[in-house]
Amino acid sequence: MIRIPQDLTQRLRQAVENAQKAGALPTFEIPPLKVTGTRRPEHGDYATPAAMQLAKLARARPDQIAGILIEYFPQTEYIGSLERAGGFINFRLADSWLQQQVERILEEGPSFARMDDFAGKRAQVECVSANPTGPITVGRVRGGVMGDTLARLLRAMGYDVELEYYFNNAGRQMRLLAESLRARYRERLGLPFEFPEDGYQGDYLYDIADQLIAEHGAELADEEDLTPFKEYAEAKIFEMIRAALRRINIEFDNFFNENWLYENGAVDRVVEGLRERGLVYEKDGAVWFKTTALGMDQDKVLIKSTGEPTYRTPDIAYHINKLERGFDLAVNILGADHIEEYPDVLAGLRALGYDDSRVKVLIHQFVTLKEGGETRRMSTRKGEFVTLDELVDEVGADAVRYFMLARSPESHMVFDLDLARKQSNENPVYYIQNAHVRCVSIARVAEERGVSMEGGDVSLLTDPRELALIRKLIELPEVIDLCVRELAPHKIAFWAHEELARVFHPTYEEIRALHSEVPEELARARLKLYAAARVVLARTLDLMGMSAPERM
Repeated sequence: MIRIPQDLTQRLRQAVENAQKAGALPTFEIPPLKVTGTRRPEHGDYATPAAMQLAKLARARPDQIAGILIEYFPQTEYIGSLERAGGFINFRLADSWLQQQVERILEEGPSFARMDDFAGKRAQVECVSANPTGPITVGRVRGGVMGDTLARLLRAMGYDVELEYYFNNAGRQMRLLAESLRARYRERLGLPFEFPEDGYQGDYLYDIADQLIAEHGAELADEEDLTPFKEYAEAKIFEMIRAALRRINIEFDNFFNENWLYENGAVDRVVEGLRERGLVYEKDGAVWFKTTALGMDQDKVLIKSTGEPTYRTPDIAYHINKLERGFDLAVNILGADHIEEYPDVLAGLRALGYDDSRVKVLIHQFVTLKEGGETRRMSTRKGEFVTLDELVDEVGADAVRYFMLARSPESHMVFDLDLARKQSNENPVYYIQNAHVRCVSIARVAEERGVSMEGGDVSLLTDPRELALIRKLIELPEVIDLCVRELAPHKIAFWAHEELARVFHPTYEEIRALHSEVPEELARARLKLYAAARVVLARTLDLMGMSAPERM
């Protein structure tokens, strides 16, 4: 499917080259040119300020250059006209071409907007990556939705994508989890117990303790070894995490255990590799990474004085593993608490001779819930949290996906429970999905009345509102391309609500297909238009991991 801004940009460059060959413009190195969509119909569908960009290089007035570029612009069937507006060139799409795009969308169906730009390339998206110490909470869901949506968008651009979950089942937090479960286990058995300081206090541990008792009775009551408690808690919690994520349509291709990096010596090799390069020293009993030698503000600890590594050490080893697995692109979706750590990881990769340009990091801000005008924060350790399961039970999986995705990662996320529950156009989830429902509904009514879109003549779609809807439908490939190039999955959510749905609904209400005054041939053509809209709406919802309901 053609992405018009990119294609026009290439043709614009060709126009400059054609004019230079013809002597209409002097020879100069052509800078990057830009074509963007317009907001006002009188400015056409797309516009470029290229003539103003080139004025100094060409030693001519922008309006003169614009006229020259129009004269030498390569012809294409989708452009109806080029207009000079001072130093701007406005492009208008041809009505006949737009009409034919309805047929094309229907032909491509669910594969509409599938592209092959990155065919043969491999990408990995890592997200969620919560340690198995408790149920998946609202705070961890945002990164999961962002990551899963980005993976879907990358696949639409041709990447072979793996979605990965990185977890740590070792260390202090897992020991605390085991001690916490042992305490709850003994408590449920009516035995004396000592709950660990900083232990995990959530009610979920009572549930796990009850399951442990059901399976093993009191046989572990005097067990000093924490291993059976750790392994049991980990297995049950991971089962809870995977099931909860599955409810919002997130399925991981791979689960990577941090412990493996210790077992195979990868963490030790990172420290030794940096030491060989003169980038490691010891101070105050700790092992330090000399990041100041790499242009950073201060050195960072690799191994604490207690002998425990900091997060950055296994993370460097993990990212070496990613690159050695051959991913052309590795995207990390991380919470704001990692904002100071990831530059050290990238520095470590560079220092060890790896191409860190293949690693991209998206940092997202925290999530709070809002209900009745009040917000509250959450803590897994204290048991003061809302789980993903609870949130899905409250508002549904589609609302969870959309609201977690809709804002840019840099923005703090306030999840408005009251808005998410609304079954009205105020709720963006309802507004988008209802557009799809309307498309299904009109097809159902047409079938009941014996009116078929088969044989519909799309050249009859001449109303400006019909053409405006088609213009919006064919933007989806451009939106996908933008999301991937900028690693900005939230932009498809914005487009779905603020542009696609907002153009669709007024058109649907004003452009009737089955009204008694509408001729049958025009009715058939309009049914095709709404069938094409249904394809694009369903495809857009699927890219966001949401359902496309047929009734609401």
